[in-house]
Amino acid sequence: MKQSMYEQDLAPCPANHLPLTPLRFLDRTADVHPDRTAVVHGDLRWSWQETRDRCYRLASGLVKQGVRPNDTVSVLAPNTPAMLETHFGVPLSGAVLNSINCRLSADEIAFILRHGECRVLLVDREFAELASRALAQLSDHPLVVDIADPLAPDGPAIGDLEYEQLLASGDPAFEGVWPEDEWNAIALNYTSGTTGNPKGVVPSHRATYLMSLLQMTDWALPRHPTYLWTLPMFHANGWCFTWAITAAAGTHVCLRKVTAANVFDAIARHGITHFCAAPTVLSMLANAPKSMQLSLPHPVKVLTAGSPPPSAVLRAVAELGFDIDHVYGITEAAGTPVRCVRQEAWAALPSEEQAQRHARQGVRAALLDGLRVADPETLQPVPADGITAGEVLLRSNFVMKGYLKNPDATAAAFKGGWFHTGDVAVVHPDGYMQITDRAKDVIISGGENISSVEVEDVIHQHPGVLHAAVVARPDDQWGEVPCAFIERKVDAEEFDEADIIAFCRERLAHFKCPRHIVFGELPKTGTGKIQKFRLREIAGSRDAITHPA
Repeated sequence: MKQSMYEQDLAPCPANHLPLTPLRFLDRTADVHPDRTAVVHGDLRWSWQETRDRCYRLASGLVKQGVRPNDTVSVLAPNTPAMLETHFGVPLSGAVLNSINCRLSADEIAFILRHGECRVLLVDREFAELASRALAQLSDHPLVVDIADPLAPDGPAIGDLEYEQLLASGDPAFEGVWPEDEWNAIALNYTSGTTGNPKGVVPSHRATYLMSLLQMTDWALPRHPTYLWTLPMFHANGWCFTWAITAAAGTHVCLRKVTAANVFDAIARHGITHFCAAPTVLSMLANAPKSMQLSLPHPVKVLTAGSPPPSAVLRAVAELGFDIDHVYGITEAAGTPVRCVRQEAWAALPSEEQAQRHARQGVRAALLDGLRVADPETLQPVPADGITAGEVLLRSNFVMKGYLKNPDATAAAFKGGWFHTGDVAVVHPDGYMQITDRAKDVIISGGENISSVEVEDVIHQHPGVLHAAVVARPDDQWGEVPCAFIERKVDAEEFDEADIIAFCRERLAHFKCPRHIVFGELPKTGTGKIQKFRLREIAGSRDAITHPA
């Protein structure tokens, strides 16, 4: 075949073709803004020049410890400067970053360390005992590095050396081990644990570079945002904001513990302009004591994603003055590929209807090549009627490489040339997608499909409810029925299961209303998602439900 004239003598070369990687954002920002504040953590302040030096020292120190390309370096830490530095220093050593959810059990962490073949483990001292219990289950121990964060609670030293010693051994002039191919793995992120055993999601340098750019463009990040780390960095690398905020030459304000008081204090103290949060965090802010809720001194933009947020929560937080954008995130897509893009006409709608529109997951974000709600077998799109449900399918350059050591799960996820998310949604006539459930969370009662999300949304409208989750409970007559788990607000007036049932029956078809109610604190992942698989275990035990309605 004759070569096109556009190919003749026009081959890629180092001048015009480099592997895409978000790691280059660090050098650019440090070169242009060396003295700007990069990191805030308590009284600690690092400039971008200091942060770059520390990241390269980390990379160099790891290489001196024997780390080689494609080794796995794990970190067990909250949102601290060290956690941020690993997002550059670890891949700059050629290794793959595995940031671990610090709310997992020792057994789960041991599984991740073993499955990911961890070569080095960096541990914040708050989680030293947890890490020790996990390490005790391994036959092949990694090199352990203690992180003595100044704001951490006391904890034992379990490592072979300390983090600052590792950095002191490194060379800030180290050139870095750069990816020869943008398809190379940059991270290993395990699914959050809402469905039991996690799977190892492998994003590429290319995927995280593109997601970082998406976060900057779709959220319209300004120059020098001041970003509060409420979203855990261990969750899909903080939706790639570890890299995106760096590219925008922003300031990373670290937050070890997310409480309403800490968030409001950080806004007032540091001039926070942006943060990301799960709906449970928004609920915490909306339900904080009035004495704690401050009048925002300036606009604060918030991205929320996770379990579908109740419209009542979105409305309440908006009334506090937060500018909320709702997005759909999934670890396998390196961040948030779908966004509820606000239309100007929505401003004329009543507040309740506006909140309902904002509760939808929305449309494809910039750089997402394909979004489809379809029959998972035929791949045929569902009609845009707001009723017919299908599976959410994605197609994009920032979808994962696949699941580590799990070819069957990878093949199933990519069936038909689309990534199958496992989320069930409808498409409204205006083209906006709305998640109705995870496939496994649809409740089939007497042949009728019940959306647990729909029931949860109604329960959240009750003034005394802080959090609610609905799962299926086996039933001899109906096959299964809705079972609601409810966490009350601290200052709520007394109410019981009969009150909830009556409240739901005023707003839902009776067959959709929960037949069983369980009150108490709901189990959550480190990202604030409610762990429905644990609730299903409780609901499945007939002796565990003591309050039939």
